[in-house]
Amino acid sequence: MENVRHLEPRDQADPHGHMRDDMEAELDVIGGCLHNPRHIPNVRTILQGSDFARPAHELIWDALGHLYDSGQPITPNALRIELEKRKHLTRAGGIAYLVQVGDHAGGGEPEYFAEKVRAAADLRAEADLGRRIVQQATAPDAEPGQAVTFIDDYLQRQKERAAGRSGDPADALLAELLDASSLDNMPTLEPLVGDLLHLDTLARIIGPSGHMKSFVTIDLAGHVGTGMKWHGHHVRQGTVVYLVAEGARGIRQRVRAWEKHYGRPMHGVLFLPRPVQARGPEWDTLIEAMRRLQPAMIVIDTQARVSVGVEENSNTELGIVIERMDDLRRATEACVLLIHHTGHVGEHGRGASAAKGALQSEMHVSKKGDSAKNIVVTMKVGKQKDSEEGADLQFGLKVVTLDGEHKPDGRPVTSVVLESLDQRPDVPAIGTPEWLVRRLDTDRVDIRWGSPKVIRWCADRGIQMRKDRIEEAVRIRKRRGSFDEAQIGTGDDIQGAPIGADRYSADNTPSPMSDSPPNDLPPNLPPSTFNQPPPDSRGRSGEFEENPRSNIPPQPGGGPGDGPSKPPSPRSPSREGGGVGEDEKSTTPETPLCTICCTPLQPLRANRGYDTHIGCDPTTGSHPDQPAHPAA
Repeated sequence: MENVRHLEPRDQADPHGHMRDDMEAELDVIGGCLHNPRHIPNVRTILQGSDFARPAHELIWDALGHLYDSGQPITPNALRIELEKRKHLTRAGGIAYLVQVGDHAGGGEPEYFAEKVRAAADLRAEADLGRRIVQQATAPDAEPGQAVTFIDDYLQRQKERAAGRSGDPADALLAELLDASSLDNMPTLEPLVGDLLHLDTLARIIGPSGHMKSFVTIDLAGHVGTGMKWHGHHVRQGTVVYLVAEGARGIRQRVRAWEKHYGRPMHGVLFLPRPVQARGPEWDTLIEAMRRLQPAMIVIDTQARVSVGVEENSNTELGIVIERMDDLRRATEACVLLIHHTGHVGEHGRGASAAKGALQSEMHVSKKGDSAKNIVVTMKVGKQKDSEEGADLQFGLKVVTLDGEHKPDGRPVTSVVLESLDQRPDVPAIGTPEWLVRRLDTDRVDIRWGSPKVIRWCADRGIQMRKDRIEEAVRIRKRRGSFDEAQIGTGDDIQGAPIGADRYSADNTPSPMSDSPPNDLPPNLPPSTFNQPPPDSRGRSGEFEENPRSNIPPQPGGGPGDGPSKPPSPRSPSREGGGVGEDEKSTTPETPLCTICCTPLQPLRANRGYDTHIGCDPTTGSHPDQPAHPAA
């Protein structure tokens, strides 16, 4: 033992000395950036938040970076407020520890101490690698070579981290460059609603005030929440959060009308009936709440109501708002859908153009028409950053009466829902037995009627069809009636489904349950023969003597054998007024008239082959009283 030299206290290694030095270096980094925020970008190229050994320092560094990114003032007091908003102040050491952090200025060179923090983090990573290798090699079931995977993972991770933290901003940028083959590893856009909306994108619907933007958006939200196809477009089902920043009191009626129309509740849609300001402290709370919920779509209705006080014409101020929207998108990877008004021109979103550059999709909504029965809503795709813009979409409006709700004067409470004018089901051609079956069902003709009664019913309505086709329609209804009765007897019927209704659709989408019938007439229909006088069948001169038809005495104005004549069917009034003269019989109005209310059809509907307004429904009474036709 004589040759063993005892270490003096100053020569003994301090096991905690390096730890104290590491903590001091971390304080110098944070304190230096707190006093001189201009160093933050350079320090970020050297280290990451996870490189701090003390968890409290990582929390403080993340809050400091958020203040810098959002353009807020960076002071000890602002840092304290930010940590309080995040509810991290206690975990970060409290106010007393923040004061201690503020006492470290880093000598004005936080980059120097950042290198020390980085080196300490690398050493900890190497120590962790060694620990894992030892654990693997000394396990009871250990086999040679298994620990190599730990080494490969470590080397790859260190290579990536070193590339982004070399201390040279140019090296960090070069590390982000991808060659052509690496592009295949980048995630692609995930569709949410057809080719219109995608997950993890920022989108916007714009349009003049009062032009049905919110109705279109509620319809979209209902279909995404329930997973139904949106008027023929594929939908990825997911939770929807609807921020009703304006018009919150009217949202209930619109939702109830949608639910009645589709015959199902609007599941999967959550409503927040108040605004949350994008530049206020509560926006961070909203981001955190949405991060936990992970919705597929977040609707902000409207952009103006969540950016009160922002100068819309300033690209700088509006750019900050859009960046806050992007913060919400990044945290949730949802489709963040903004609703915004257009300017005076009506074609572009109101305010500065900074917003449009950040959008993946933008749709323009407008309407034409003066009442629900002839309004046409058009949605034009104004921007699709990575795909074809596609054709315009057009919708009509259906008035839906809310069950059990009345206004103070006794009138029913109503709202409207959208019905696509482009996606219509196939229907039988006019004049076929199948077409007559649908017409009889629509008018609720008793299914027990035989051919004679149906023939008279057709004659009374000016429907000209061959007798064999009418008889076939009667047989179809009777066969179907027997099937429905058998189904009811076995308990296999669908509750509430009308006789003859389609029980299942191709995409399991329930049939609309609104007050008005669907727009199911095919385009380019031949001229209707309804309410038209039968063709002249008086025959030629001398025909009765050659081929007598019956012993019925002749009627005034008719030939021998003619039965009692029916009064002529009413005609639509002439555009010029009064009766129809001999020189006016071949004249038709330029705009066809609705067969229900006898008022001019909207040209777009007439061109598509419709003969009624979208709001006219002879079975529910949701149409104006039918005026008397003038005598022909």
